[in-house]
Amino acid sequence: MTPFIALLRAVNVGGTGKLPMRDLQSICEEVRFTKVKTYIASGNVVFLSKLSEAKVKSALEARLAAYANKPVGVLVRTATEMAAVLAANPFPKAAPNRTLAIFLDEPPPVNALDFVTGKLDEELRLGQREIYVHYGDGMAQSKLKIPAAKNGTARNMNTVAKLAQMALEL
Repeated sequence: MTPFIALLRAVNVGGTGKLPMRDLQSICEEVRFTKVKTYIASGNVVFLSKLSEAKVKSALEARLAAYANKPVGVLVRTATEMAAVLAANPFPKAAPNRTLAIFLDEPPPVNALDFVTGKLDEELRLGQREIYVHYGDGMAQSKLKIPAAKNGTARNMNTVAKLAQMALEL
């Protein structure tokens, strides 16, 4: 059994995509994931599964679509991959709550940062299947737009670290 982390897009953010974490846990158990644990109310869940990453993603997206009556995006990483995302953080000395990994299904295009707009003091770097962003003065006033990240979902480094730890402990 492989430990996985699933990151849901646009769940319990800004009053949209309401999904109680107890329901998310039940949905994961319905698709036969085991040792299911959620983390904070923004659509983070760790679990064990025999399925491949692609099958985990499709099973969870199908069940969530039935639950929500609309598509719900899911980004999946193994415990090892999540630990690698944390280790590869190009801004290790920056405040972890101001540093994000934007998770993507595929590697970002090599020229992805060429199309970023609204950049002020933010720093950006490409990862394997992530885009890292450090918001120097915080996110509140940022106008940053990253077209390559439109189908991704972001988590700060505190959350990445916690999810990596939770998945490795399964």
